[in-house]
Amino acid sequence: MKLDALGITCKNLNESIVFYRLLGLLFGEPDGDHIEFQIPGGMRIMLDSEELVRKVNPDWIKPVGQRIGLAFLCDSAAEVDTVFNKLISAGYKAGKEPWDAFWGQRYASVLDPDGNSVDLFAPLQA
Repeated sequence: MKLDALGITCKNLNESIVFYRLLGLLFGEPDGDHIEFQIPGGMRIMLDSEELVRKVNPDWIKPVGQRIGLAFLCDSAAEVDTVFNKLISAGYKAGKEPWDAFWGQRYASVLDPDGNSVDLFAPLQA
């Protein structure tokens, strides 16, 4: 058995696709209420509309607060800042401005369209 996919429930599928494309997840065009992208290594990232989730589970209750946490490893501390600024310039909200974390990483977070924290990080050069 292996973990094969990570699903994210989205209030607006198209807004989420735009956000995650800016992070390099090159989703195609949606055909309905579900879309997936396979990342290197085979893991699939799936975006599902709330409508689809309700069809699958009529008792589903929209969660309050963060739905999931994701962290993207950047190639450098400078890339953390670049990606963060690209997302903020595109109108997304900052969760935490880039900073040099005490555990030795450049770290920042941005909120996706559903309010989930998406972290950006890279090791600090010694």
